[in-house]
Amino acid sequence: MSRPQPPLVYVVEDSQSSGALYCSQLEGAGYVTRHFTDGYSALIGIKETMPDAILQDVCLPDITGIDVLQFVNRQQSPAPVVLITSNSSIEIAVDAMRHGGFDFIEKPFSSERLISSVENAIKNRNITASPTVNENDSKPPNRSRFIGDSLTMNTIFRLLESASRSKASVFITGESGTGKEVCAMTLHDSSPRSKMPFIAINCAAIPGDLFESEFFGHVKGAFSGALSDRKGAVEVAAGGTLFLDEICEMDINLQAKLLRFLQTGTFTRVGSSEPLHSDVRIVCATNRNPAEEVGQGRFREDLYYRLNVIPVKLPPLRDRGEDVLLLARHLLCEKAQANQKTFTGFTPEVEQLFMNYDWPGNIREMQNVIENMVVINSGEWIDLSMLPSGFGEHNSEVTRPARQPIPADNNLTTMGTSSKNDIVPLHRVERNAIEHAISACDNNIPLAAAYLGISASTIYRKIKSWESEDSDMPQKDISPA
Repeated sequence: MSRPQPPLVYVVEDSQSSGALYCSQLEGAGYVTRHFTDGYSALIGIKETMPDAILQDVCLPDITGIDVLQFVNRQQSPAPVVLITSNSSIEIAVDAMRHGGFDFIEKPFSSERLISSVENAIKNRNITASPTVNENDSKPPNRSRFIGDSLTMNTIFRLLESASRSKASVFITGESGTGKEVCAMTLHDSSPRSKMPFIAINCAAIPGDLFESEFFGHVKGAFSGALSDRKGAVEVAAGGTLFLDEICEMDINLQAKLLRFLQTGTFTRVGSSEPLHSDVRIVCATNRNPAEEVGQGRFREDLYYRLNVIPVKLPPLRDRGEDVLLLARHLLCEKAQANQKTFTGFTPEVEQLFMNYDWPGNIREMQNVIENMVVINSGEWIDLSMLPSGFGEHNSEVTRPARQPIPADNNLTTMGTSSKNDIVPLHRVERNAIEHAISACDNNIPLAAAYLGISASTIYRKIKSWESEDSDMPQKDISPA
């Protein structure tokens, strides 16, 4: 029986000495290598024989590393590409990852980091190439949990499907409650890592003095209360995905240690000097603007580049159109089943209200509202009377002006005017109509908006403009003469 051939790795590096070093390190780990000193020579070699993996510098003397990467990805069975970069070219490497690169390692790096990255790249290629594993482990994003059919969400699904095939870090941004953790879980479930652990850490919920232990683990006696050895999240998530929620809340000193782990793939437990290795895919999320945090000095720029390889921006619920009703119906079915209720849908008035409402708390707010209605009420249809008291009131950041009763002769229309003096300005008619609706709905602005056929945000903007107009009106001088 013939022995299997060792994996073939192409090294594309214009420096003779560096290329020879990388080849030597890889050959010592059991790989067969071939060294190219320019991009065109590499393209010819790739055309002749596709290797099992490619290690290439992003800066080449004749063509760019992205040109080589795009050529590889156009072939029938492309090899995974691991990019080598320096501090000055890290943005190029990030861009290359967006074009389908598997991983990138930053100079200077250890032989362990080099071999580990190449090993993971080849392992990922074998998983993807296997029909049996590909059928079960690598699949399109699961839409049963991450629901949406809007143009924006379909774009996100396509992005996640592409991202799931690589190890590239994913940075999810979006308002609170938009489903960032569900997005991360969807990415994990559709990747070849789906059978390995998905570990989530909320960086804002862990005290700074315990974070390193939670992240990297500790050994017995490392500090007061460390009664036994403990694995950290990095070690537990080995082979799978590590989700770092609220990443911008991480202490700046811990950011440096996270960056070190991402660059080398190695870490040490608190209280130990033994280096350990873990292959994890990092997915992080924040409801802040990470670029702004970098500008303010609260988030490391080099870490941001390392994490922001594939950015995913989740839209707020108010910008997702008909997805509002898709989500609402799904949540109603889910909550009714969990609470053994018989609800089957919403009345048209409630659906109109949901479509007009701004949902400042996004999907999380919708979950709470629907669960409240399902638990407290019974029946087949959710109607307006079942809405939680005060629903929508916190959406306004303005103080509602005191409203006077609308005079009978200054009602919502001017059709019955008998002279020019009876004509009411159009802006005043609009204000009267809105104030009348709000009053009739017991100051419930979203409900009033539903009856008027406009969005609640329109009413809030009108109220704010009226307050501004009222404050700008000249006051009568009532001081004594």
